[in-house]
Amino acid sequence: MATPQDKERAAYLLDAQNKAVALFEAIEKLVRPGVSEKVLNKEIYDLGAEHGVTSHWHKRLIRSGPNTLLPFAENPPDRVIEEDDILVVDLGPVFEAYEADFGRTFVLGNDPHKIKLRDALEPVWKTVKARFHENPDITGGELYEIACEEAERAGWVFGADLAGHLVGSFPHERIPNDKIALYVKRGNTDRMNSVGRDGLRRHWILEIHLRDPVRGFGGFYEQLLTID
Repeated sequence: MATPQDKERAAYLLDAQNKAVALFEAIEKLVRPGVSEKVLNKEIYDLGAEHGVTSHWHKRLIRSGPNTLLPFAENPPDRVIEEDDILVVDLGPVFEAYEADFGRTFVLGNDPHKIKLRDALEPVWKTVKARFHENPDITGGELYEIACEEAERAGWVFGADLAGHLVGSFPHERIPNDKIALYVKRGNTDRMNSVGRDGLRRHWILEIHLRDPVRGFGGFYEQLLTID
């Protein structure tokens, strides 16, 4: 049973995500052809400040076209967004003392293949979430395999070596030099519903990365998994 402290944390995390949703609604108006990823990144940073973002707990990720296929850790050369392009925005804004982690994919123009991939992201995310809730003892590694399975079932390739991670008050719990235990990825045999070092229920972000390797682009969708 959730304690009052658990409920308070969940409420703060959901509030942070709701603020991120509002921020992304404003970001959509900035997405346009002819602007570089670097310039758009700066515009998003300035917009975030207007929305009460005190800091970002991970680097702001704005990638378009073929850059959408690259791993998070890569830093590709700046690219100008084109007509009929696809764009991924992944932000980790901190609102007051709590983190959000929110990612969406935008499509400019009417390319049917890009639109198809973008529109597949949320349904795959929801399917993986439903399977997560079917098994209270699920591990991070098991959920990762489910994410890959559902991506393939929908006709895509899963495009990352992880499908989520821990989120919480800033900075969230970390284990030095351990990139498995608090991530949704292969090798994590820990139950996701275990409590953290502070004795409170852990909360998770679910990420879905879909790729069209033939046409050379990908898409991304992430938000809170454990709080509705």
